[in-house]
Amino acid sequence: MSSMITADTIRKILSDNINKEYSFSREEAIAIMNLPEEDMPFLMEVAGSLRKKYKGNYVSIHLLTNARSGNCSQNCAYCAQSCRSKADIEKYKWVDDEKLYSDNAFVHDNHLSRHCIGLSGMKFTDEDIEELAEKIRVMKADGTHLCCSIGFLTEKQALILKEAGLDRINHNLNSSRSYYHNICTTHTYEQRVNNIHMLQRLGFEICSGGIIGMGESKEDIVDMLLDLREIQPEALPINFLLPIPGTPLEHADTTVLTPSYCMKVLCLARLLVPQSDIRCAAGREVYFKGREKELLSVVDSIFASGYLTADGQGISDTIKTITDAGFVYEIESD
Repeated sequence: MSSMITADTIRKILSDNINKEYSFSREEAIAIMNLPEEDMPFLMEVAGSLRKKYKGNYVSIHLLTNARSGNCSQNCAYCAQSCRSKADIEKYKWVDDEKLYSDNAFVHDNHLSRHCIGLSGMKFTDEDIEELAEKIRVMKADGTHLCCSIGFLTEKQALILKEAGLDRINHNLNSSRSYYHNICTTHTYEQRVNNIHMLQRLGFEICSGGIIGMGESKEDIVDMLLDLREIQPEALPINFLLPIPGTPLEHADTTVLTPSYCMKVLCLARLLVPQSDIRCAAGREVYFKGREKELLSVVDSIFASGYLTADGQGISDTIKTITDAGFVYEIESD
């Protein structure tokens, strides 16, 4: 039981493992989530030591393009693009090539870390994937690093994209295995895990994380992060729920999402998967406003200019946020 592990015990474990990886048990991770407020500076110090060890003083910036919007057959409760969403969003099969390629040029010209491309939907035809592969070839010619968020691919489709030059795919777990049915019933958590393992077998880098604030417990957060520890994704994005009008979670109670609670989740992600790029994704501008220096002491990756159907901080302000906090934004793309 988690109650058997006291805050004193966790403080001792953390103190003994500053700047070192430690394989936290589920009970120890839950105890970290239950640490009192006065322990937050120390928890951030320990997580920050691992951030500095593996990521230095750099922050990577990613730009997200919504390449296919709306009309998704899946019923994910948080998503404005799902079949049960009544959110007022733009819907299209493909974003204009001009928009897609200008975003890609922006990533290249501003030396951002990666161009992330989101496509709504669970399954795609081989023709759709061939069309996407052609677009990827055009964008890779610029030398930009790409990541696609693209639902469930067949092995054949994944290999088509790999041949086109795609090296990273996003597929979030979103929540824990035991809580997942509260969020989505049109596919299973296990399907997500199996899809990720298939992509890893084919040699893809993985971006996988979750969403906090959907009514899950602290134990659910721990279980999701422990599954992510097993996956060892190259990037681990944590989103903090932005309730969208017209979605089933539009009235979700997000009062739990205090800056301290959100920071605790990010610290735990860093402690459990220390070598991944820990990304504070959606919600950063809301839940960490004015606390960017604290945030960047633990995370090393953020988005600029929005999140599919939600607005975000512009690129110039994002860069200023990073430099004002005493960090350097990482230049990755050629």
